[in-house]
Amino acid sequence: MKLDFVSDIACPWCAIGLHSLERALERIGDDFPVEVRIQPFELNPKLPAAGADTGEYLAKKYGLTPAQIEESRAMLRERGAAVGFTFGERQRIWNTFDAHRLLHWAGLEGRQRPLKHALLRAYHGEGRNVGDADVLLDLAREVGLDVERARAVVTSDEFAEDVRKAELFWQKAGITSVPSVVLNDRHLIQGGQSPEVFEQALRQIASQRAG
Repeated sequence: MKLDFVSDIACPWCAIGLHSLERALERIGDDFPVEVRIQPFELNPKLPAAGADTGEYLAKKYGLTPAQIEESRAMLRERGAAVGFTFGERQRIWNTFDAHRLLHWAGLEGRQRPLKHALLRAYHGEGRNVGDADVLLDLAREVGLDVERARAVVTSDEFAEDVRKAELFWQKAGITSVPSVVLNDRHLIQGGQSPEVFEQALRQIASQRAG
């Protein structure tokens, strides 16, 4: 089974969704093979390199009050803890395009999911700027990628066209929110679902194929 996980590093529900999906995959075990591919999506493509204050940005974009923002954060912390992800304090929202370029290259090197996890933890758990070259190189080193090759990617526009083409593909396919899980190019599961929901959907689709 082919599974495309369309997401943005800046999306907190994507962190929950990925961890929840992986709990489901652990439960499925060797019952049937699932190939997971991380696909790019940007929630804030026009965000400047300096980023934006989290509270101000959420208030302007979604009309949220400080109380609503805190309520949402509490919910995220609870849902994250349930699937093994820890949310920390994050004061700013950062541009993620360079992180997506690095993720694209990491996929060619077979290290995409480890880097995705490292990026999500850095952004949502530690409040680090994943648009910063030094942060990206630290994370590349952490997951065993060649740092000098990573530096060549980060300090250039390499893979920019690939990322933009992939983003446009998923937009044209009708993806407007993330996380979105696309199974075998046909079936769509949206949102940070529970492991049970992901497992049930995967098993159902696998049984349909087997039948």
